[in-house]
Amino acid sequence: MLSKLIQLSRAVSLQQIEIGELEHMTMQFWAASACSCGVLILLFIVTWCAANKKNPHFSCSVWDAKFSLSCVILYSAVCCISLATISHTGFNTALKLLWLLCHGFATVKLIQHLLSTFPFCASIGEANLVTSGLVLYFGDMLACTISKVCRLLIPPELVSIRYGIKRSEIGIVIQGVLLGLLIFSAVFKFLIHLWEYFWGANNSESRERKEIWRSLIFLTSLGFIMIAVAPSWMMIVLDFDVHPVPWIFQFIFSEPFKRLSLCIYWLVLIYASVLRFYNISKNSKIERILLRKYYHLLAVLMFLPTLIYQPKFLDLAFGAALAVFLVLEIIRVWRIWPLGQLVHQFMSAFTDHRDSDLIIVSHFSLLLGCALPIWMSSGFNDRPLTPFAGILSLGIGDTMASMVGHKYGVLRWSKTGKKTIEGTAAGITSVLAACSVLLPLLASTGYFLTQHWFPIFIAVTTSGLLEAYTTQLDNAFIPLVFYSLLCL
Repeated sequence: MLSKLIQLSRAVSLQQIEIGELEHMTMQFWAASACSCGVLILLFIVTWCAANKKNPHFSCSVWDAKFSLSCVILYSAVCCISLATISHTGFNTALKLLWLLCHGFATVKLIQHLLSTFPFCASIGEANLVTSGLVLYFGDMLACTISKVCRLLIPPELVSIRYGIKRSEIGIVIQGVLLGLLIFSAVFKFLIHLWEYFWGANNSESRERKEIWRSLIFLTSLGFIMIAVAPSWMMIVLDFDVHPVPWIFQFIFSEPFKRLSLCIYWLVLIYASVLRFYNISKNSKIERILLRKYYHLLAVLMFLPTLIYQPKFLDLAFGAALAVFLVLEIIRVWRIWPLGQLVHQFMSAFTDHRDSDLIIVSHFSLLLGCALPIWMSSGFNDRPLTPFAGILSLGIGDTMASMVGHKYGVLRWSKTGKKTIEGTAAGITSVLAACSVLLPLLASTGYFLTQHWFPIFIAVTTSGLLEAYTTQLDNAFIPLVFYSLLCL
C-alpha cells in the first residue's frame, strides 16, 4: 500500500490522475496499517498474559512502557494529521478514524477465529496477511455500497457522500462474485442445518437419496445467489448498460477469436498437465514440493502471454478462476455428491505440511500470488514490470530455486534449513534473465519503459534473498514484496 501510495504521488505531481485517487489510496494505506496495528496489539496482550501466567511477579520495565506508549501516540498523531489533509471537516476526520478502528477490530476478531479454527494452516504472519486482505477488500466493498446507497436515497443537495475512485466493470464483477460466494456459504450452511433439523431425523431415506438432496440444495442456492443476488449488488454500485451476466459474454465476444482461442489454450494446458501430474503423484517418489513447482511453470505458460496481449481479459479470468477454486473447496469440504470425494482425493495428492484435511490453501496462494500484482497495477502504472511480479517471482524464480537447489544444492543458508545458496542464485539469475527478455518484448508492444536495470537488480535480489530466508508460505507475500520494490 505504501509503495502504491508513492507511485500515485508521482502521478499527481505529473497531473496523470485526479487528487481523489491519491486520497482514496491514502485511506487504504491507513486502513491496512490499522489492521496490522490491531494484530500487533493482540500479540502484545497475548504474550503479556502468557508471561504473567508463568511468572506472577512479571512486569514490563518503565522504559518499555514509555517506549510503547510513545510509539502509539506518534502513530495516532501521524494518522490524524494525514487524514486531516484529505478531510474537509473535523467530523469527516473523526468518521474516518472510526472507520480505521473498525478495520483493526475486525482484523483482530477474524485472525483469532482463523487461528483457532485452522491452527496448523498458517503462521501469525500468513494469518495477518490473509485477514488484513479480507478486511480491506470487503471493507472497501462495504464503503462503496454505503456511499452509493446514500447517494440514491438522500438528495444530493442535502448531503455529498463520495467514496473511492471510478470503478471498472471487471473489478465490480469480481467483487460481486466473491460477495455472492460469501453469502452463499452462509446461506447453504443455514439451509443444510434447517433441512437436517426438519427431515434429518427421518432415517427411512437411503444415504444416496440424502446426498442427492444436499446436492440439489447446493446447486439451487448457488445458482440463485450468483444469477440474482450478486448481479443486483453489482448494478447498485455501478451503472451497467446491461445485466452483468450478459455483459460478461459481451466482453468475451468483443474480441472472440483472441479470447476464445485463449480459453481453448488454457483448457488444453490444464487438462494435459493435471492428467500428467496426477499420475506422477500417485506412481512416483518425487517430492511433493517439486511436483507442485510444475504448476508454477504451468502458471507461466498460461498467464505470461495473456498478460502481454490481453491484460483485461486476464483480470476477469483470474476472478473466474478464484471463484471456481472457492466453489470446488466448498464442494470438497462438504463432500457434495458426486464430486466431493473425487476433488478431495485429487487435491490431497498435492498437499504438504501447510495444508490440513479441513482446508487446502496452496492453490489459492499460487493463484493470488500471480493475480494480486496484476489487480493492484490497474489504473495508473508507470512501472511496466509490476504486473509481472507474481509470475516472475513464483513461476520462474521460486521454481528454478527449488529445482536447482534440490538437485545441485550443497551450501545451505542455515544448518537447520533446506534452502541452498545455489538455489537462491539460480532463482535470482533466472528472474533477471526473464526480465531481459520481457523488457524488449514490452517495448515492442507499445509500453513506455521507465525502469532501469540497477533498481530491477535490487528488487530481484532482495525478493530472492527474502525467499531464501523465510520459512513461511512464500507464495503469499514474496510477489507483494517484489511488486512493492518494483513500484518504488
